[in-house]
Amino acid sequence: MVLDTIIVFLVSLIVGTLGIYVGVSLATNEAIGFGGAALTALLGALAWGLVSFFVGWLPLVGALLALVAWVGVINLRHAGGWATAALIGVVAWLVASAALYALTLAGLVSASAVGIPGV
Repeated sequence: MVLDTIIVFLVSLIVGTLGIYVGVSLATNEAIGFGGAALTALLGALAWGLVSFFVGWLPLVGALLALVAWVGVINLRHAGGWATAALIGVVAWLVASAALYALTLAGLVSASAVGIPGV
């Protein structure tokens, strides 16, 4: 059971990292490694989780603040400002969703990714 949890976490983190990696690569001129993308995914998941824990119970506002925190982490970690960070987030969400859809169709995982909200 613990091994299953670790495997699900790692697969989710890899998918989230892939999304961030592609988003940063497409939206900026920044040279990013997979390790940097993984750190962004982990920090973004942590920010999302903490904000959701404290204000997630607020209808609409809680989810919006969690999303702003996630984009804020991307903004802090990567060049380009808030608009670029939001674009990175959208690309990351699309990439992670597509990857998880393919893995789900193959019967390998259920649809969720660490570091990408709503996926």
